Amino acid sequence: MGASVLTSTEAIAGMLREEAAVAATSPQFFGRMFPSVAPFTSFQEPNLQRCIDAIRDIGEFTHFMDAKDIIEAGPVRLITDASLNTVNQNNPNHTAGTTFFGQFLDHDMTFDRQSRLAVPTAPESSPNTRTPALDLDSVYGTGPNGSPELYNPSDRAKLRIESGGRFEDVPRQSNGTAIIADPRNDENVVISGLQCAFILAHNRLVDQVRAGNPGADATTVFNQARQILTWHYQWIIINEFLPQIIGQDRVNNILSQGRRFYRPAANEYFIPVEFQGAAYRFGHSMVRPSYRVNLAGDVNNTAFFALIFDPRGEGQADPMDMRGGRRAPRRFIGWQTFFDFGPQFTDPGATTPAVKPNKRIDTKISSALFRLPLAAIASGDPPIALPVRNMLRHITWSIPSGQALAAAVGAPVLGASNFPEWRHYNIGLDSSTPLWYYVLKEAELLEQGLRLGPLGSLIVGEVFIGLLQLAPGSYLRDNPGFRPTLPARTAGTFKMIDLLTFARVDPTSRGQ
Repeated sequence: MGASVLTSTEAIAGMLREEAAVAATSPQFFGRMFPSVAPFTSFQEPNLQRCIDAIRDIGEFTHFMDAKDIIEAGPVRLITDASLNTVNQNNPNHTAGTTFFGQFLDHDMTFDRQSRLAVPTAPESSPNTRTPALDLDSVYGTGPNGSPELYNPSDRAKLRIESGGRFEDVPRQSNGTAIIADPRNDENVVISGLQCAFILAHNRLVDQVRAGNPGADATTVFNQARQILTWHYQWIIINEFLPQIIGQDRVNNILSQGRRFYRPAANEYFIPVEFQGAAYRFGHSMVRPSYRVNLAGDVNNTAFFALIFDPRGEGQADPMDMRGGRRAPRRFIGWQTFFDFGPQFTDPGATTPAVKPNKRIDTKISSALFRLPLAAIASGDPPIALPVRNMLRHITWSIPSGQALAAAVGAPVLGASNFPEWRHYNIGLDSSTPLWYYVLKEAELLEQGLRLGPLGSLIVGEVFIGLLQLAPGSYLRDNPGFRPTLPARTAGTFKMIDLLTFARVDPTSRGQ
């Protein structure tokens, strides 16, 4: 792309920013949280190409961001031998399932099918094909009438579910393609397991609603079951997920003092690109290189361990890694590894807890995420290094730097001395750093990687809480006094372990 075109693009982008500051943004499109703050770098040549080259260099396999996990040691030792990933530290405050629940949330609120990496695009004209209302449209689609393929043909109030050989699986075509509302919820076995859990929970609620109202028609039953499940899911977001990610103190502050920067009109609850393209991608830093998928699903009822992605799994009917798109008896989730069901659940033949931790939120990314299978990329196109993809998206959306946004919100600004790894590229990225990278470094330096820092917490917290305060049908808007009614281990609350138990995919229900 020539300099004159880029100059024109910059001028148009500037005009769009000024218009966006006062114009309405529909929930069906992306928008900006900080429309008056300039992009992190100039899009004129040769600066743009030098920026792209720097991003590709720092975010490639074996380069600075790579945690350099010893992948060759195999998935078991990557969990049990801490010497194999000394710079990829565990987070004692998060369990391994936090990552995947966060991914599930992302797929329930954003889906950008059109924009291209590193091609400047106006978010206000870019469709978001998910509803941003956190209403489980990634499970329900457009309902029994609009998405009939998702529903049981003999009972339209219930969602389709199938067997994977031993336990549940999402419905699939003969080639393995999942028949679900959002294809990304089959990217890996854990998120497809979460999809199954929500389907099973809904179907059980249908039975309960019918038992309490035997004469109700299918539409009434479906709507009541959906509302109950959706409100409990939203409760988990506000009362479990967000406190883990940003801290209970910050959640309380936003709820009590109000949102300072995410303040769309009531009918304009859009997804900001500062959130979608940068800050909310912090979860990629929490991914482990490998996981124990279940405790007794492999040969001779042994544990199934796997890398999150492994190039050697390409083309296998039952891949050796955790990629989705396949059905086999061992490809189910033993949830006691991912969420804490209590001290009674331990590793086989040991007293150590079965539940395992996430990685910390920092600038080191598990090595397996630098070689993504193309099937795990929504567009199916390279690059395959996830950090590179994340930072090229900052060019797509003209996202401001972390330093500029920290100054704009009054948060501590991390200066150039905190980013020496960017200095030698000589284009100012140490003092005007891509927001995603800045959010990771902020968490690393200010919070020891245990939770997001001030800027990351503000963006993530205000957007989640704002969406639930503004979107029609959410409990924070329509029924702020709501309290969970489904069974829970602790009365008056509801957590992921309670949802999984209600869905009967918990370790006790599974018998393993």
